[in-house]
Amino acid sequence: MQTNQEAKSALERRIDMSVALADIETEVDARLKRMARTVKMAGFRPGKVPLKIVAQTHGPQARSEAIGAAVERAFGEQVREQNLRVAGYPRIEPKEASSADVLEFSAVFEVYPDVVPGDFASQKIERPVLDVTDAEVDKTIDVLRKQRTSFVAADRAAAEGDRVAIDFAGRKDGELFEGGSGEDFPFVIGAGSMLKDFEDAVVGLKAGESKTFDMTFPEDYHAKNLAGQAVQFEITVKAVEAPVLPEINSDFARALGVADGDVAKLREEVKTNLEREVKRRIQAKVKEQVMEALLAVTPIEVPKALVQAESNQLADNARRDLEMRGLKTKDIPVEASWFADQAERRVKLGLIMAELVKTNELHAKPEQVRALIEEMAQSYEDPSELVRWYYAQPDRLAQAESVVIEDNVVAWVCEKADTSDKSIAFDELMGNAA
Repeated sequence: MQTNQEAKSALERRIDMSVALADIETEVDARLKRMARTVKMAGFRPGKVPLKIVAQTHGPQARSEAIGAAVERAFGEQVREQNLRVAGYPRIEPKEASSADVLEFSAVFEVYPDVVPGDFASQKIERPVLDVTDAEVDKTIDVLRKQRTSFVAADRAAAEGDRVAIDFAGRKDGELFEGGSGEDFPFVIGAGSMLKDFEDAVVGLKAGESKTFDMTFPEDYHAKNLAGQAVQFEITVKAVEAPVLPEINSDFARALGVADGDVAKLREEVKTNLEREVKRRIQAKVKEQVMEALLAVTPIEVPKALVQAESNQLADNARRDLEMRGLKTKDIPVEASWFADQAERRVKLGLIMAELVKTNELHAKPEQVRALIEEMAQSYEDPSELVRWYYAQPDRLAQAESVVIEDNVVAWVCEKADTSDKSIAFDELMGNAA
């Protein structure tokens, strides 16, 4: 076997190889003899079919398999000899042989890049800081109360926060338009389910009162035939209901899972859950900054084969998500190319983190994995059940190990970078800021 390696680009390689046809013929004969032991053919007992007849019927298959095995073996030997890290699968291209005694071909493939992490000292990372106090607990309980709002009939004009039921009919150029009418249609004023101009027209009306008003749909309205169009609505209010928030008492506590109705215990549970969620969100914000730092100081080119494979995986995930939502993916084409940028980012981060883990011994330790799983289990009614679930299957445990490895990388980078603490408002952290 002869070889010649050529670098086509930073990551793409071409290896020219040749294998002796005599070796292939020897392999073909060996395969045909093995086939002859078990092949079945009318008129012959199993294993008694003449080799000549076996060659006539199975020769092309044996030759194809022998050539494939020879090519794979030759390529594998070169990869090992040259210590190449192949990314994806090689593309085999036949060549015109320089001799009748050899089969010549080229293998075109990509290799993994050499990853040399940069200096993180210049990277600024802000670690959000937030202590959960009674104020945050009160705010969260208020949200829980609003989620359990009930409504009672109100003999007054509709106001912000009220639930109303209306009949309505919308006309464009004097004609009713599709989807523009309804009867006994309920909505809460201010909840955002209706356009603000529509809600404003309902405010001030009592049950039984009607109103006609003009309105213009926003330019970015989802129904293209109505976007930016002026219409006229006729509405009749059928009912006005005022919101009633539940009192913070034992019934409220029991409704939220506190069996004995102890309000103090409810506050403790809310605070514990809040602290857990605050910690999770802070970790996510720090991790996002670390990932950006990794990319900033370690620019690398990544193999197209890995990006394509990751794009395909992301597309498959999107299809499964759509199917879980009850949609038929055959009616909704999902192209891998849509995820190319995201896939490239994920591949880059994966390679950089893998190098950091290897060179700085940031592997997940068993005690770290156990601590993570036990922490996640605290939000379950029976924590031990979730712990057993993770340790029951290696692939589940591997998921937890991946999280620990990421956490180790984040902690390591934060030590090397210019990291500082910065107070953050509760609403900003929770995504509730106006």
